[in-house]
Parts: sequence; structure tokens; C-alpha cells
Amino acid sequence: MNKAGFSGKPPNSSGDPGDDIPVALRDTPDVTSKTPLQPLVLLIGGVAGFILLAVVSGFFFSLTTPKKTADSQSPPANPLTTNSSGSPQDNNAVLGHLAYPEAPESELAPITADRRIRMRKTAAEKFRAMTQAARSAGVILVPISGFRSVKEQEQLFFEVGAQRNQTPAQRAALSAPPGHSEHHTGYAVDIGDGTASVTNLQADFDRTKAFGWLQTNAARFGFEMSFPQDNVQGVSYEPWHWRFVGDRQSLEMFYKARNLKPAKTSP
Repeated sequence: MNKAGFSGKPPNSSGDPGDDIPVALRDTPDVTSKTPLQPLVLLIGGVAGFILLAVVSGFFFSLTTPKKTADSQSPPANPLTTNSSGSPQDNNAVLGHLAYPEAPESELAPITADRRIRMRKTAAEKFRAMTQAARSAGVILVPISGFRSVKEQEQLFFEVGAQRNQTPAQRAALSAPPGHSEHHTGYAVDIGDGTASVTNLQADFDRTKAFGWLQTNAARFGFEMSFPQDNVQGVSYEPWHWRFVGDRQSLEMFYKARNLKPAKTSP
């Protein structure tokens, strides 16, 4: 309902107060009437009519206006927002890297003979099975790095960044800030080709037999590449960095509330 009231007309721009009085009461009285209405009576009647109609109109408006529920007033539970490019962006992200919990020591198992490189138990079991399958196909998958604690990641981010004279934004393109690395989840692993060590942690790893085999077979063992080219997080392309998403806990850790849609596949 507009401010002009029930008449549907805007207020008189000339400032004539008569437009606040219903049309029926603003008709000029019969000059031949013996008891002409006094101006005060006209004014009181007009105001009373206006108030009555305003109350009635407000009543019907309240009946027809949808009520807001508590759920509609609460902010959405999904922590994702959208950046200017339309890509998903987590509210807890730092320089494009998402926050993850650190794996407890009791959940870690070795994936190398010297026991130095470890992953979560389920991921470690699947990784060992994957390397065996690759070897039977003539491909040597070499784990370069697995679990790294948050403390180790802090040193890698700040100290190495200082040595290379990199700003935090520049460093974040190559290494996650502490608390935001997939490595401390125990599900991530950096992989190299045993026959082409010169490509370790390099973009041209994607030209090796190891990478080609991973592209074709890693999903069978629950692994996927974390940072493909043009990834939505804006992290540099890392064809060597793979993460395990083969059970419920790992899947939810990396995908829950990320606002990502299923990928289209051919039937």
C-alpha cells in the first residue's frame, strides 16, 4: 500500500490538505441545504474515515504477507561464500587454502620401507596396493612426502618463504599456510616417477609414465589429484600432489560443505 492511502493517488503536490480526505466527503455540499456541514465536521469525518480504512488495509495486508520463520531468518549453515569470479570460497580459507584437522599419531601408518613417510592407515593400505598394481604394469610410483605436522608446515611456509624472499601470497601459491595443508590430514601424498626423478615436484611430472598411469587408474584406489590446472582454490598446478578420498571420513573432510557439484560423466 502506498503512502497516498486507499485512494491510490499520490499526495497533492500543491499542498492542498483536501487530498487527505476521502472523495465522498470532499464533494461540495448543496448550497441550497438549510443545514450546511461545518468545515470542522468535514475534517473530523475525513480523518476518522482515513484511519478506519488504514487499519482495515493493514489487517488484510498482515493476513496476506508471508510470515518469516526462524529458519528463514538464520544464516545458512554452509560456510561457503562466492568470490567475484563465482568460484566457491570457504570462510575459513587462508590465501585459497582450506582449514583441516591434523591426523592423530595413532592413525598413521608407514608407506615406505624405512617408515619415514606415513599416511592414515586406510590411505596407506590403498597407496601400497596402488604402487603394487602400478609396478606390475611397469610403472614405479615413488612417495616423496606424506604426513607433515602443522609444526613442520609452519617451518616450511614461513622459513622457506623468507629464504626465497616470498610474500605470504606468493608462498601460498606453492605451499599451504600452517593449519591449511592437506598433508597434515594424513590423506595427501606427493608422488614421483622412479624412472624420472628430475621431474619430482615439477609441473612436467605430468609427462611421465607415472602420471599417465595415475590419471587412468588412481580413482580405483580412492585417490585423486588435489590441484589440477585452473582449480577453484587458485593454487598452483601440482600434478604430483594426490589425496585419498576413498572412505567416508576422507570424502567428507575434503568435500563436505564445499558447494561442489557432481562431475558429468558419459553413461
